[in-house]
Amino acid sequence: IRMISEKSCDTEDWSNNAENSLVFILCFQLPESLLQERDKRAKWHGIPVLLQELYESSHLNSDYTRTHIVLKELSSLLSMEAMSFVTEDRKTAQESTFPNTYTFDLFGGVDLLVELLMRPSLTTLQKPKMNDDLVKDCLSVLYNCCICTEGVTKSLASRDDFVLFLFTFMTNKKTFLQTATLIEDILGVKKEMIQLEWIPNLSGLVQSFDQQQLANFCRILSVTISEPDVGNDDKHTLLAKNAQQKRNTSPSRAEVNQVTLLNIPGFIERLCKLATRKVSEATGTSNFLQELEEWYTWLDNTLVLDALMQIATDEAEHSSTESSDESTLATIPLRHRLPQSMKIVHEIMYKVEVLYVLCVLLMGRQRNQVHKMLAEFRLIPGLNNLFEKLIWRKYTTSNHVVHGQNENCDCSPEISFKIQFLRLLQSFSDHHENKYLLLNAQELNELSAISLKANIPEVEALVNTDRSLVCDGKKGLLTRLLTVMKREPPDSSFRFWQARAVESFLRGATSYADQMFLLKRGLLEHILFCIIDSGCKSRDVLQSYFDLLGELMKFNIDAFKRFNKYVNTEEKFQVFLTQINSSLVDSNMLVRCIVLSLDRFESQTEDVKVVEVLSECCLLSYMARVENRLSFLFRLVNIINVQTLTQENVSCLNTSLVVLMLARRRGKLPFYLNALREKEYAEKYPGCLLNNFHNLLRFWQHHYLNKDKDSTCLENSSCIPFSFWKETVSVLLGEDRTCPCAIISYIDEPYMELDRDLLGD
Repeated sequence: IRMISEKSCDTEDWSNNAENSLVFILCFQLPESLLQERDKRAKWHGIPVLLQELYESSHLNSDYTRTHIVLKELSSLLSMEAMSFVTEDRKTAQESTFPNTYTFDLFGGVDLLVELLMRPSLTTLQKPKMNDDLVKDCLSVLYNCCICTEGVTKSLASRDDFVLFLFTFMTNKKTFLQTATLIEDILGVKKEMIQLEWIPNLSGLVQSFDQQQLANFCRILSVTISEPDVGNDDKHTLLAKNAQQKRNTSPSRAEVNQVTLLNIPGFIERLCKLATRKVSEATGTSNFLQELEEWYTWLDNTLVLDALMQIATDEAEHSSTESSDESTLATIPLRHRLPQSMKIVHEIMYKVEVLYVLCVLLMGRQRNQVHKMLAEFRLIPGLNNLFEKLIWRKYTTSNHVVHGQNENCDCSPEISFKIQFLRLLQSFSDHHENKYLLLNAQELNELSAISLKANIPEVEALVNTDRSLVCDGKKGLLTRLLTVMKREPPDSSFRFWQARAVESFLRGATSYADQMFLLKRGLLEHILFCIIDSGCKSRDVLQSYFDLLGELMKFNIDAFKRFNKYVNTEEKFQVFLTQINSSLVDSNMLVRCIVLSLDRFESQTEDVKVVEVLSECCLLSYMARVENRLSFLFRLVNIINVQTLTQENVSCLNTSLVVLMLARRRGKLPFYLNALREKEYAEKYPGCLLNNFHNLLRFWQHHYLNKDKDSTCLENSSCIPFSFWKETVSVLLGEDRTCPCAIISYIDEPYMELDRDLLGD
């Protein structure tokens, strides 16, 4: 007892300690008088005595009546601590801040509740069954312990038998919410991801869910189908990722779980229905978002909302029908309008979870299978019909802080919903022929007309698009997105995701018709305004606009003509160049587009229009000067090395390769390599640039020659056969010092570092 009294003030994690098991065995055998005598001094608030009574009243032949009464008394001591944790400072809370929860765990309360819940699976003896209310209270107390004491969550997560057994409580609607909440919390800290196929009768369980339960189940699924975040920037490098992939040749648990879900009959169809179902017309007021801010701080997940919605529904059954007229609603106090507002945010939060699961599946190995199902179940037309009524309502404001690519930001449901919607569009359109489902029939006809006028064949994917699956109404989803994109404030984080979604529509093999469709809607002028005139400072937003501009202008002479019309002063052009030069990692894809386009236009001098734009366009004239191309090349090679290559900056290596491939085509590769050598000596770092570039190209071979998808992307985006990419790299890495196209020929002997095996290291 003395030891326990001292430990109760210590923050050591007893839940992961063998001593805890000893306490669990002994504490229920201690004399009650002894516990009471020590209780006041240790400030246990009678919890050990109550736990002893809980233990004694829950024997196998008990009817659990007394057990439930004692548990409710314990629950009241713990629930206030849990509420204070949720509403105050959950991030910095320590176990010692919540003495009641800590004492409950210390004296074996958590283990006792786990044993109570699992009894049906541990014995075959006939015994009284625990009623639903008792099960709910057991689950709630465990959840309270988890959110206040991290060690409890980790301890429960280490017990696979308990985690899997919890899913059996999800078959009962009365215990579903408490079970889902607890499972979500446990899986969030579990070191090893569970495999969904381990869950008993998973298919039957999912098929038994109503739509509300299925949406909440998506919160749990999101943890099981997403690859875990490595949490260390060093491990995000391509070098580390390649090494990891070598070690893990078999599919990950997340990939296995994705396949398991896709094999559940009707699963994807039900998710599509959830994502696209309409909110009741009698919901929603113009000041909904303002109301939401008043109480969202403590309603932070769908499960809490479900509980409150049930209360609201019960109350509604005993009250008269409320008017949905906005003027009437404005005079009613917030507490009476809450259920109506809750219905909207409830639906929004459902859709956030569903869209996230669909997005992850779209990015997985079964992408084509998922695409086929999403098209068949009309996900895109359904989202298009919801766009103005729910997804992007006219009164929505976006003056929130910029979060860039951080998906873990503390966002409201409305913001999370928009970002998840945009991420889904990005995943849906990226390098896939189904992207044309984002248009309506009239817009598809417009694309055909553009191709006919330009005397070029229609894209095969456009011809093969099933018109019965495209968007309805006057505007397709892509056009609606462009409209709201132009209205966003300059530094809105939505701009980043909007630009990414539109860019994904253009990615892949360059389509003149797709580009002209967007150019006719003023997209290029909007992008240039954002880069040059809006005062936008966000690097994330600017990077997304540079990438989009590159895809929009690539090989398109009309786009360069429009560019020159907008950037019609030297001052504007210098601002544009300053933005590009301020971060080449962000802008190098645009630089690549300009270099590739210039090379193609220079081979089309029989076209009067091309010759005219070549002579007038300030951007093409700037890139035509060899000293400017060399300046970009120097910097692109210098800002990366093998150890720092990531998915974000590897494009710099590929852009530098594009410059050298085009030089090789024209027989000027030796000139460029010699310029790199002269630059080294001028900077008094001989061998630095070329040794680094040599190592980068060795990594390039290691990374790309075994990846079909990545190599196809390089070929499609540059219109340069991948075979020429490989040949050029092989020539540059040649070992003959007399070859004028080999890097080794330009590194003096004393400065060679080519014997170092960086990739091996």
